[in-house]
Amino acid sequence: RKEFVDLYVNYVFNESIRKPFEDFMQGFLRGCPARKWKMFLPVELQTVLEGHTKIDWHLLEKNVTYRHYGMLDQTIRNFWTVFHKLPEEKKKMFLAFLSGSDRIPGCGLEYFKFSIVDPQVENPDEVYPSASTCSRILFLPR
Repeated sequence: RKEFVDLYVNYVFNESIRKPFEDFMQGFLRGCPARKWKMFLPVELQTVLEGHTKIDWHLLEKNVTYRHYGMLDQTIRNFWTVFHKLPEEKKKMFLAFLSGSDRIPGCGLEYFKFSIVDPQVENPDEVYPSASTCSRILFLPR
């Protein structure tokens, strides 16, 4: 029985997927040469590919630059007060709105910067917040 179970497990997890996996690996290595990936430990490679999932939201706040706002403007203080009261899931949704991803890139949070900009519109009550994901800019009307 043990031999049967060992052979069956080997077939299911190795032999039955050998050809599809080899095809996948060949295509993957064409775009991402293995010699570059070998320098990473598995955990490091996962972080590089997926990004960071645990985020220090107060450090994120410190990395923000402001244009047409000051750090002590009432709009900015209100924004961060509300933001820090949000549940983790909503904070990650904001991050996805701002940057296109709910994760911080593998380089780390200390290098993740974004800007909050006053769009300086005539009637700010008629304008919704918007974001430029490529530039990581949040346009926040007063």
